[in-house]
Amino acid sequence: KKSDKKTTKNMNVITRAIESDGSVTILELRRKTKLSQSGVYEILSALKVSGKIRRVGPDKGGCWEVIG
Repeated sequence: KKSDKKTTKNMNVITRAIESDGSVTILELRRKTKLSQSGVYEILSALKVSGKIRRVGPDKGGCWEVIG
């Protein structure tokens, strides 16, 4: 499906953004992916559940980390 390809593409964009800057903000991810805030949260959640990323520290002042 087209939406699956788009989701995979956005997952890759978000993962690369986190690799280059763990402190990347939701706003920056929205700009990179052209998704809504809830769309970005949905992809972050899917990446967390699948074990590809994790949050280190609190919401404010913490950062994202790519695992593996």
